[in-house]
Amino acid sequence: MLAALLASFSPCVLLLFLAASLLLLSLISARNRPPASIPCLPHLPVLGSLPWLGGGLPPHLLFTQLGHRYGPLFALFVGPHLTVVVNDHRHAREVLLQRGRDFAGRPNMVTTSLLTRGGKDIAFSDYSALWKLHRRLVHNSFSLFGEGSSRLQDIVLSSVDSLCVELLSNGTRGFDPSPAVTRAVTNVVCTLVFSGTYRHGDSELQEVIRYNNGIVETIARGGLVDIYPWMKFLPNSSLSKLKECIAVRDKLLSRKLEEHKASLSDGDPHDLLDALLKGQTGNGRGQKSHGSEEEGITDDHVLMTAAEAFGAGVETTSTTLLWILAYLLHHPEVQERVQKELDEHVGSERAVSMSDRSQLPYLECVINEGMRIRPVSPVLIPHTALTDSSIGGHAVTRGTRVLVNMWSIHHDAQHWDRPDLFHPDRFLDDQGQRATPSCFLPFGAGPRVCVGESLARLELFLFLSSLLQRMSFKLPDGVSPPNLQGRLGVVLQPLPYKVMVTPRPGWEGGAK
Repeated sequence: MLAALLASFSPCVLLLFLAASLLLLSLISARNRPPASIPCLPHLPVLGSLPWLGGGLPPHLLFTQLGHRYGPLFALFVGPHLTVVVNDHRHAREVLLQRGRDFAGRPNMVTTSLLTRGGKDIAFSDYSALWKLHRRLVHNSFSLFGEGSSRLQDIVLSSVDSLCVELLSNGTRGFDPSPAVTRAVTNVVCTLVFSGTYRHGDSELQEVIRYNNGIVETIARGGLVDIYPWMKFLPNSSLSKLKECIAVRDKLLSRKLEEHKASLSDGDPHDLLDALLKGQTGNGRGQKSHGSEEEGITDDHVLMTAAEAFGAGVETTSTTLLWILAYLLHHPEVQERVQKELDEHVGSERAVSMSDRSQLPYLECVINEGMRIRPVSPVLIPHTALTDSSIGGHAVTRGTRVLVNMWSIHHDAQHWDRPDLFHPDRFLDDQGQRATPSCFLPFGAGPRVCVGESLARLELFLFLSSLLQRMSFKLPDGVSPPNLQGRLGVVLQPLPYKVMVTPRPGWEGGAK
């Protein structure tokens, strides 16, 4: 068919077509030419470096391996997209902090555009005046429930009580803690976002968990369509499933949004949706944002912020907790040391509170070590150069994508002694006080630092301290310790494992 089609054109037309094609390819190649001073993987037109990225390794391990060959900063082509990979903390801090605004952009991808109604969220939206306005609104709204707030503490501790009762109900048999932990964290987010409080087995809670799991499972399989957007017009079962889950999510959250609009009053906001709606009105709903020709904060922005609280807040917090519990099963001496610290400074007569945080430095170190050794986002969300800039003195052109490999940074033997060992003491200084190395960046940094960092740290502290105060986690008889390799989807999750819990003295009922 192709031969017949070509035969229908004159030789002159064919020569012109060939010349135009070569010119187009050369223009694309010139625009996307890698910096001469940055080592670059081999690449082909259209395919880019994909033929050299095989081997079955997940990206964070592959990039770490390639870093040993090409150096801590190297380039490759993900299809047609010129991409620079950052494998060390010095260059990472330059990208995220020193030149944070230069690299604050986000690429436009099919899956994330579907997920966020065309970039109406915080994490995946491109950098703009409207994005800054939106982020400021979200930050101000979160501050109502953030660090030091008794409201969030009460929400988390209520969920902790329910989680403890559920975990202890398993008696002496082994079980997978993942469903219970995920339900507890989901319940916190539901209460925080729209004042939804659920009992175990509630149909609406199950619906939230189902659609959230469906989105997490399917978006991780959207790799090729994000590289070649034209593939969205081809049959794609993963993309269809993603759209179905998003539709269920948006229907539920839209209903919650309308309910909140109808009940919004002049008093203090009851939850995040209330706070966002009040802030939306205060920022001039539907008006032009300062210094921008775009519209102000719309209902879509409010809706996508609520959706992002589930997508980011549930998966990351629950996964971090499950990783820490897995490592405690490998290192019972660490669990015992945390419990001794809790016994000395809190006791068993009351629940842990945020005011105890300064007295529990080793517990904080365990949380930090969990986030270091198994970062839930081993490669950060891609950044895009908004202007011609540089990294480490190497020129980087506008539009270049930048991937920060947090796994490599958190496992760099030049900065971490025996990085593959779970060793919380690495976060203590000589005086036994908490110390945070500059190469520890679990939430990113700079303009794109995670907006929910303080909330996430608060949740992790209250969940882990409360669980270890009230119960001990052990391996069931005859069961092997958890596999610590992990499984990469949207986040790096531990493989399923079994645990047995026993109540500690004074907490036999799971709560007081």
